[in-house]
Amino acid sequence: MASEIAIIGDHFMLPEVLEEKILEACEERVVTRTRKDPWPDVPMEHGYASPGMDGLKEYLGTAEDVVEFVGAAEVLVTHLAPMSRGMLESLPGLKLIAVSRGGPVNVDIEAARDHGVLVVSTPGRNATAVAEFTIGAILTETRKIREGHEALRAGNWRGDLYRADMTGRELNEMAVGVIGYGNIGTKVVRLLRAFGSRILVHDPYVQLDPEDAAAGVELVPFHRLLAESDVVTLHSRVTVETRGMMNAEAFALMKNDALFVNTARGPLCDYEALYEALAEGGLGAAMIETFGVEPVPSDWPLLKLPNVTLTPHIAGASVGTVACAANQAAEEVRRYLAGEPPCNPC
Repeated sequence: MASEIAIIGDHFMLPEVLEEKILEACEERVVTRTRKDPWPDVPMEHGYASPGMDGLKEYLGTAEDVVEFVGAAEVLVTHLAPMSRGMLESLPGLKLIAVSRGGPVNVDIEAARDHGVLVVSTPGRNATAVAEFTIGAILTETRKIREGHEALRAGNWRGDLYRADMTGRELNEMAVGVIGYGNIGTKVVRLLRAFGSRILVHDPYVQLDPEDAAAGVELVPFHRLLAESDVVTLHSRVTVETRGMMNAEAFALMKNDALFVNTARGPLCDYEALYEALAEGGLGAAMIETFGVEPVPSDWPLLKLPNVTLTPHIAGASVGTVACAANQAAEEVRRYLAGEPPCNPC
C-alpha cells in the first residue's frame, strides 16, 4: 500500500521540486499532494505571536490550515509549515516530518518525540551558497565596490578611490577571522585559502581539518582572532553560549579599520553595540545579512550609516540550495519507507 505524503513548499522551496525528487527516490511506494505557501512574498512568523505556537520560530501557516492539509498523511515534507504540540495531537497518523532546512525551528521537537514522530532536516543545504555570498560580501567592502556604486548612483565619479591612501586591499594582504567552523565556516576557509589570505579560525568544539592545518590555517582563541583579523566573518549557530557574542567588548578588541561580516544569524550580534562602534570609529565597516528582527524597521539606525552594506537575508538563496535540500529530504523519505536509519535526525 502506498504511503501518503503531504508536501508544503513555497516560492523558494518549490513543492513541485520536492515532489519530483521524492517520486524519483521512492518510485511507486508513495502518493503525494502539494501546497505552495506565499513565502518569501509574505514574512515568516514566530511562536510568541500566536496562541499555541510557543517556542516555534520562522514558520508560515496557521495550525488549522496545516492540520487540515496534512490530514491522514504518514509523512510531511515541508520548509516552513509549523508543527506544534497541539497540532501533533490532531495528527495521529503522522510518523515522519522532513524539514528542508538546516534547523527545524518550525517544529516542536520535544513534542514530536513524545508523539513518536521522527523529525529530520537538511543540514548544509545552503552551505555553498552562504560561503560564496560571504566572499562576495567581503570583496564588496574591502575593494570599495559599495562605495563606488553608491557614488555613481548619486552622480559622483569617485576617482579618489584610486588613491593609495583610499583604495582597498587584496585578500592576500589580510588576515581573515572565521568564527564557527561548521558546514559553512569550513567552506569559507577553503575559498579564502584560494585567495591567499592568512586565516584564523575560532570554534572551541572542533579541530582543524588536516588539509586546512597543513595550509597554515590557525585555530585560535576568540580574543586573539578579534585582535589580529582585518576581517571577521561570523558563522556560528545561535546557542546560549553564542547569543550576543559580538557585543561591545568584542568590537572593542577589533582593529579600528576592520570589517565585520554577519551572514549567520542576527541574535549572535548586539546591533546597538555594532552601531556605536561603526559610528564612533571603533570599526571600519560592516556587511550585515541577518538581523534580530526581520524585516528591519525603516528607521533602524544602521540603515543610515555610510560604512555599512545590508542585504535582506538572502545569502542562502540559490537554485543549488533548492536542489540540494530537495534531494536530502527525498533521501530521508526513501530511507524511512525502506526501514533504514535517517541521515539527519533531530
